[in-house]
Amino acid sequence: MPVSPITLYFDFTSPYSYLASTRIEALAAKHERGLEWVPILLGPVFAATGVKALVDQPIKGDYALIDFPRSARFLGVPYRHPEPFPVATYQAARVLIGLQREHPDKATAWVHACFDAYFAHNRNISDMPVLHALARGLELEPTQLDAWCADAQIKAQLKANVDRALQSGVCGAPFFVVDDEPFWGVDRMPQLDAWLTARF
Repeated sequence: MPVSPITLYFDFTSPYSYLASTRIEALAAKHERGLEWVPILLGPVFAATGVKALVDQPIKGDYALIDFPRSARFLGVPYRHPEPFPVATYQAARVLIGLQREHPDKATAWVHACFDAYFAHNRNISDMPVLHALARGLELEPTQLDAWCADAQIKAQLKANVDRALQSGVCGAPFFVVDDEPFWGVDRMPQLDAWLTARF
């Protein structure tokens, strides 16, 4: 009997999504689950939930700037807090959707390339020249990225991803859904792992 994949809703500007991206493939493989990467934009999610971005919240924002690098060190993941932060990620997300549609074999590599560029090397992934350079590393033509970013169907798909996320109860990122069970946050990954094992 087919089993459903783990669906991961994420935004490329989310540090905790970056951390989750370094662990989720191994977790999915452990439980013999597929993995569905769903890029979203957190702006509409924050608007729907009535909250500000974490770093824009008094007191919490100061704590987050401590917790981002500490959590990365705990997981053994390289992290250099980027400037500017946050940045617009709709272009990187549109490229991912284009890859998922036309070159699915390169989609996951794009996810990791964008996250690594932004959070490990402080490269501004809202800049098209940066995305073009990442594309060349995956043997993609920059003109193809430009076409995807201007593609009306891809723009509509990104909006549909956000709508789907909200309908699924997504209130932040990373957000995982498997077998209709939701888990919010990279710190819930051990719980996700245990739930897939024991269904508590």
